Amino acid sequence: MESPKRILGIEGGGTKTEWVLLTGEADEHKILSQGTLPASNLRLISDEALARLFSVLAADATHVGVFLAGCATEEDRARLGGLAESAWPHAVLVIGSDRDSGLATAFGAEDGIAVIAGTGAAVHGRRGERVEKAGGWGQLLGDRGGGYDLAMQGLRLVLTHYDLNQKITPLAEEILRTLALNRLQDLSGWAMQADKMSVARLAPAIFHAAKHGEPEMLATVQAGAGVLADFTRAVAQRLDFTNAPVKLIGGLFTHHPEYAALFKYRLSMLLPDAVASVCGESGALGAAWLAGKGGREVVGLVSMDDAADLATAATEQANPRSVNLEERTTGELVELFTTEEENVARALVACRAELVAAVDVVGAALRGGGRLFYIGAGTSGRLGVLDASEIPPTFGAPPELVQGIIAGGAVALHRAVEGAEDQPDAGALAALERGVRTGDVLCGIAASGRTPFVLGALARARALGARTILLTCNPARTRAAEPWDVEIDLPVGPEIITGSTRLKAGTATKVALNLLSTCAMILLGRVRGNAMVDLHISNAKLRDRGVRLVSAALGLGYDEAQTRLARAGWNVRACLHAK
Repeated sequence: MESPKRILGIEGGGTKTEWVLLTGEADEHKILSQGTLPASNLRLISDEALARLFSVLAADATHVGVFLAGCATEEDRARLGGLAESAWPHAVLVIGSDRDSGLATAFGAEDGIAVIAGTGAAVHGRRGERVEKAGGWGQLLGDRGGGYDLAMQGLRLVLTHYDLNQKITPLAEEILRTLALNRLQDLSGWAMQADKMSVARLAPAIFHAAKHGEPEMLATVQAGAGVLADFTRAVAQRLDFTNAPVKLIGGLFTHHPEYAALFKYRLSMLLPDAVASVCGESGALGAAWLAGKGGREVVGLVSMDDAADLATAATEQANPRSVNLEERTTGELVELFTTEEENVARALVACRAELVAAVDVVGAALRGGGRLFYIGAGTSGRLGVLDASEIPPTFGAPPELVQGIIAGGAVALHRAVEGAEDQPDAGALAALERGVRTGDVLCGIAASGRTPFVLGALARARALGARTILLTCNPARTRAAEPWDVEIDLPVGPEIITGSTRLKAGTATKVALNLLSTCAMILLGRVRGNAMVDLHISNAKLRDRGVRLVSAALGLGYDEAQTRLARAGWNVRACLHAK
């Protein structure tokens, strides 16, 4: 009996790459898995980066559809086809642009007009053999009505209002908060470095301001919806298709229903017979449909086994000592918190042997020229990035020696990124892109021990020859068939607020990472006695600390120690070893 098809659909653009893996025949396709990876506009990505992206997707797919933005010419299709053939040499391949997959997602084999509004924007229409387009000229010349366009208009209006009135508007405050900037003047420097996607992330702030009564922002949003409706009419007229079905695709429509409503209102005046509706399905489904030419049935992405495993995690259990929190006095709440934190110390003591093993693994790797990578999602990822960022100023180590990777990238440091932790392939790609190799150590941080992004990165790191450490707060987790080099499961118990792993789990994780990196630095000789001899001196407090260190180590008075340290360029190690 012939094995069922395994159909991989990939749609990539300037913001992200979506993929879906289906199985089955004809109209009985089912989704096995799906996810999101970094951007893959064919004009903006190298062959090497695209090959790495393909390498983390299902290698056993029998049919593969790859549809990327920027794939417009025969040369583009030949280039993309060659890369896809290298990744899937035995699969049936279908290659094209994201326009093709977008139309397939919205209409299958039928005709219609797809209005796409995400980071960029464009309108594509098909009627029989004829295809027409409006918009989509890129962020510098076009993409009217897309997230980048709306955000740039909002930024200009914010700065113009400040220049005229010297006032910070509510929108300006939200933009500064979103970007974690302190002053409006910092916007200029940020904009010089910001890419298309970073700017487009400000679009929700524009919609929020429009909904809350800022007339200029409302006019901006209305104009964006209006120009997309104008483009739709132009495409419909060129196709002689005034009663066309119109599908609205992309994050601006799916996340901001008011934008879809404004578009529909404007279109109803321009094309009264057209019927517009929002299409929330991933473009990867259209890519898979083109590759397999069949129907599909969506099934849950979290299996019952996975759900059961998560439900039994210690981090997800209710704490019987913290019921009815809202009924307790402030004193009782403080007493409960301080008592529960005592479990952190006990958990660390319980894992002393595993912590020793982890320090030995990391120390040996760093002494051998390797590097330490922390990887995690949410709180776990932020703690890893924090610990890594403290190593250069504290121990004078190069920033590449200890690195932090967080699911969702830098934006996830101060804002939750939806679904970022659920993609094992994204973790695997992150390990590849950051250059994890033989001799390195990758430490996965996951309170529950089952975060797909982390496990995907660990698996890829091991395949690349790196040593692996998994740090969790869930001793009851299901173990992998092949264990990681070191597994640390801190038994902190259930949280005061169920599932809030920023509490005891976060504290225990922070201490464990402090221990791991600090002991490794001691083993590298970056500590003398109990002093930081490679301290990076960058302010008055640290200059004083350095002077006192030299004074104590060499038996000198404060002024003499300061003179010697200044003569050594404020390099403590050089000062201590000077003749």
